[in-house]
Amino acid sequence: MTSATSVSTSQPISAAASGHWTLGDLPVNRIGFGTMRLPQTGEALVADAVPRDRDAAMAVLRKAVELGVNHIDTAAFYFSPLRSANELINSALAPYADDLVITTKVGPARDRAGEWADHARTLSELRGQVEENLRQLGRDHLDVVNLRISGTESIAERFGALAELREAGLIRHLGLSNITPAHLAEALAIAPVVCVQNQYGIGVRPEDDAFVRECGEQGIAFVPFFSIAAAGGERGVTASEPAEVLAVARAHGVSPAQVRLAWTLHRGPHVLAIPGTGDLGHLTANVAAGQLRLSEDELELLEGLHRSAVTD
Repeated sequence: MTSATSVSTSQPISAAASGHWTLGDLPVNRIGFGTMRLPQTGEALVADAVPRDRDAAMAVLRKAVELGVNHIDTAAFYFSPLRSANELINSALAPYADDLVITTKVGPARDRAGEWADHARTLSELRGQVEENLRQLGRDHLDVVNLRISGTESIAERFGALAELREAGLIRHLGLSNITPAHLAEALAIAPVVCVQNQYGIGVRPEDDAFVRECGEQGIAFVPFFSIAAAGGERGVTASEPAEVLAVARAHGVSPAQVRLAWTLHRGPHVLAIPGTGDLGHLTANVAAGQLRLSEDELELLEGLHRSAVTD
């Protein structure tokens, strides 16, 4: 039986401790950083969001890189009335380090007021979103572009449009977000897929456990979002933590959020984490979770909690 390993206070905190994966030909540490919460405080992706202090937001980005984070997830529709995640990334981190991988997504759209609009569907609309990400980030190509899906309809036309932009050199690798196994199969018939971003975590979508494993078997990274917030989603953590998560957290002297991240990484070497925050302390704790190793007994305890959501 494997023993548990707690977060060390004597060793420097580094995202490298979480292990490594390769997105296509781009190596990344398995603990990354998601920028959805960076442009504002409180609930994300709402029109009346309260903008975060710009200097504070950029300090978080720079600290993430200092801690070894080399995988940053963003989108052009991550913005508040005064702040854009892409602009913050550009201002804080450009010129970009050679090993920094920036993943973005297209499909969803918001108007200038921050209200949600129809998803981009045509080649022209998708190309416009790709070019907007390029402009905001100050890049001549995008490392990884995820097509985010809404619904169960065919994605062949839209994914095919992105595959054309990949052939044109505007995109290096393609991924998918908020999808089903059928969507992945449809996409793979068109072009390679390096990652899948879906909501997943302890007690969240346990019915997708097999899909998570299948992605790994195909060499595709699985990148859960809202793995800390769980059902709270864009609102953040909205419910009290279950006794099982609290017990494991106490045993290691860590936070429940760190336990949730560590559990996610234990799901397979292809599983990456992109926790987001605008707080320096939370950022450091999230990165430190990459070196937390849970025992078999602890994993079994958390697995029971996770699976119980199937019948709840």
